[in-house]
Amino acid sequence: MTTNFKEGLQHIKAFIFDVDGVFTDGTVYLFPEGEFLRAVNIKDGYAVQHAVKNNFVIGIISGGKSEAVRDRFKRLGITDIYLGVSDKVEAFEDFHYKYGLEPAEILYMGDDIPDLEVMKRVGMPTCPADAVEEIKQVAKYISSYGGGKGCVRDVLEQVLKLQGKWLSSEE
Repeated sequence: MTTNFKEGLQHIKAFIFDVDGVFTDGTVYLFPEGEFLRAVNIKDGYAVQHAVKNNFVIGIISGGKSEAVRDRFKRLGITDIYLGVSDKVEAFEDFHYKYGLEPAEILYMGDDIPDLEVMKRVGMPTCPADAVEEIKQVAKYISSYGGGKGCVRDVLEQVLKLQGKWLSSEE
């Protein structure tokens, strides 16, 4: 982790996350009825709720279309949930204009090729430890945690701690 990375965290006001490979380890269980089952890390969820309580804006941009995914993130307090997205840049543009954010104020975490163009546009591109090589090349920070294994909490906790907001609100 570079000093440049830590300095960049001071300015973060918003987070955007991909889902599969970031909140999950990328494993999808397929059922005969066509439903998918994903596993998420409960500690990532705690950190998301804590960031929302501390007035950070959080967005989800995913190519997946699962209503179970939408419900999970709504329960965590996220209102900007873009599912079934084929053009992540378009969703990113909508998100950052909606809140009047500068790209430098946004941290994005992605793990695979569909995330690449958004990662090139944000101030703080990050990825899980098990992201594909092309993503690692543009990331300013590579978490030591893999997708679904705490990488989301890792970046959220670092930003909140640096900004003095990690243990600052009512639990």
